[in-house]
Order: sequence, then C-alpha cells, then structure tokens
Amino acid sequence: MASESETETEPFWNIETRLSSVLLVLAGFVGAAAYTHSAGYFVTFMTGNTERAVIGHFLGDHALAFGALALIVCFVAGVIVASICRRRWWRNHPHGATVLATIALAGASVTERIISTTDHDLGLPPILFVAFAMGALNTSFTKNGEVSIPITYVTGTLVKLSQGIERHMAGGTAREWLGYAVQYASFALGGVIGGLIGLVVNGRDMLYTAVVASALVAAYTWFADPRWVNKDRADAGNR
Repeated sequence: MASESETETEPFWNIETRLSSVLLVLAGFVGAAAYTHSAGYFVTFMTGNTERAVIGHFLGDHALAFGALALIVCFVAGVIVASICRRRWWRNHPHGATVLATIALAGASVTERIISTTDHDLGLPPILFVAFAMGALNTSFTKNGEVSIPITYVTGTLVKLSQGIERHMAGGTAREWLGYAVQYASFALGGVIGGLIGLVVNGRDMLYTAVVASALVAAYTWFADPRWVNKDRADAGNR
C-alpha cells in the first residue's frame, strides 16, 4: 500500500482516475437507459431492488418483487463470473470486465429483438442481461481480491466523500475527498447523458447505443495504458 506522502505526490488525474471516470459515466448512462425505457427497473441500485423484493409482497405486487429478486441474482452472477474470469484470464486490468459487460449488453439487445414486437419499453428479460453487465463492470478495479473502486455503489461513494470532507476540515487536504467527488460526478454525468439520449431514441435503440458505448469504453480501457497490455502478455507467458 502506498504511503500517505506517496499518495500526496502522485498526480491526481492518473490513469486509474481516468479509467474509473469513464467506466462510471458508462454505468450511469446504462442505468439511466434501463430505467427510463423499462418499467422502472434498477440495474445499478441493488439496495432499491432488495427493498422492492421484500416490500413488493406486502403490497401485493408479487411480479415486481420477483422481478427485483431476479435482477439481484443476475447482478451477483455478473460479479461472480467476471471475478472467475479475472482470476483465470485477466489480471490487474479493467478491460476484461468491460468486454464481458459489452457481451452481456449485446445479449440484452438480441433478447429484446427476439421477444419484443415493439420498439418502446424494454421487458424484464433484456434488463436481466443489463444487470449482469453492471455486476461484471463492478470488478474492473480489484485489489487483494476485493473491489477497490466500486462502479455502481454510489451510496458508498457518497459516504466516503462525506468522510473525506470531514478529514479535510480536520486538517487534511482536498485529496481526501476530491477523488470521490469525481467518481460521483462521473456517474451523475452518465445519467444525464442517458436521460438526454433517451429523449430522442426508443428502448431498443437505447440498448444498441449502450452496446456501442460499452464497446468503445472496452477499447479505451485496453489501449489506455500499454503497461497493462504488456503485463497481461507476460502473465500469459508465465502460466
């Protein structure tokens, strides 16, 4: 782990900050697309889905409750599958999770094309693929087997942001909270972009747009830092 002095001297806008910002914008965009062009399904907000899965039964809306539970299961499956792939095929590199997310979003588009006869609201089956994609995306930054930068866990980001502000007030520096502020702003920006695009395209086209956006981000995460490309090749040669 880097010392406090090393953290202070390291450039703030480094490769990890840039990559995480791009991935957070993508997550915000996909989350907004799924929410605005479906029956209000959450693909990034598992806290809300957990409450829906429980409260839905008390309200008599069992379809809502089981749908929310299915979203949670698919999100968890995305994390597990991406973690397995990361352990076996890609290490210390966020590109693999983004590629897996792109494949899942493409699966959502194909599923929507097959089962839907309209171009408007998305049904639950394609949204399950989107939830899987968001789960996978959360494994992009991992240290010691655990997530170091959560992509869709905005509540946790706000908590860390608030704690960083308190440390700054107690004598620290803006670096205590600035990174978390950038993460939150990036996710919010993605939501704004998704909302604006959603005003002019329908649900099916939003999925196509999400696939293209995710593919572009996957390419960016692969080529953004050549050191990771070389390291992955070296790891492959050593196995």
